[in-house]
Parts: sequence; structure tokens; C-alpha cells
Amino acid sequence: MTAKRASGAGAEAASGPAGAPGPAGERAAGQGAADTGQAGSPGPGRDPDAVRRFIERLASVLSEAGFPRMPARVFAGLLASDPGRLNAAELAELLQVSPAAVSGSVRYLSQVGLVSRESEPGSRRVSYRVPDDVWDQVLRLRDQVMHRLIATMREGVEVLDAGSAAGHRLTESIRYFEFVGAELAHLVELWRNPQAPAGDA
Repeated sequence: MTAKRASGAGAEAASGPAGAPGPAGERAAGQGAADTGQAGSPGPGRDPDAVRRFIERLASVLSEAGFPRMPARVFAGLLASDPGRLNAAELAELLQVSPAAVSGSVRYLSQVGLVSRESEPGSRRVSYRVPDDVWDQVLRLRDQVMHRLIATMREGVEVLDAGSAAGHRLTESIRYFEFVGAELAHLVELWRNPQAPAGDA
């Protein structure tokens, strides 16, 4: 995914190598926790350590798919939050990182449309939430990458000659991506409108 290249220095620098909080982040985590209420907690009746382990596992999967590590942790934390919206201090408490690390991550996630910002009533604080159609946005990002890939491969076919072995290989790759893209769009429409006949979706 292009998301990894677009992460910028802010999110990665705030979190340190491989998304792990540095010493400054660890010291600031407790400070951020003191400013929060219960929204950043794992939830009543849940094992906080088990919740955090799940968040880290999900973040690892997202990282393997191309997400920068720290934004992946923030995204996973928001998905695992019952309120569905957390501010920077609450995210810092949940993930045990500094508010600065969270700030760089939500900036990245906002830029790619995976997190929306909301003002808290009666407060200057801003909360962050995962949009209801977040997976549509993920697929839109995938489509953008796929369209660029197809366009570049078409250029390659012209350069390499469609009749050559390399040109044929690229042509088959283009056909594959076009087929998968069309079928995925069809499946998304079925998800949105499950009552529609299969042929009309």
C-alpha cells in the first residue's frame, strides 16, 4: 500500500523504531493518563492486558499490510474502544504512549480518511473516531493503488511489446487486477444492499 510511504516523519519519529514508545513517550504516558476519564480504559469486566494484547496483534497485522506501526496502533485502539471516540490523552493512556506520538498518528490517519476529528462539547479538546464507512475508505485507497498499477503496467506493455513474453505477462496482470477490482465493487454493493438480486447489484 502507498500508506506506508505517506506516513511522514511525525508518526514514526514520535513512536521510535518499529512504533515502540521511546523513553520520553513512556514518561509522558502516565501524564496523559492523569488527564483522562474512563473512555480510554479497556471497558468494564475486561482484562486490560488482554485488550492491549489484542490491539497490538491487530496493529501488527495492519503493519504487515503496509500501515505505519504507530498509526496502526491508534487505529486498532479506536476500533477496540466501546465509545468509538477517544481524545489524544485517552488514546495515550490506552496505548501507553505519549500524546505527541498519538498526535502524529491521528494526523496521518486523518489525511488518509481513516479517522475523523470531532470537537468535544464544552471543551477545547478534539476527539477522534473511526468513520462508519471506514472499510469503504480502505478499499478506495486500494483502488487508487490498483489504478496506478494498471496504468503503469499499460505503459510497460507498450515499451516491452505486447507480443513479447514480458508484454504478455503484464497484459495478464492487468486483466487480473481489472477482474478483481470489478468483482470487489460488486461484492461491496451486495454488502450495502443485501436485498438486491445478485444480477442487479
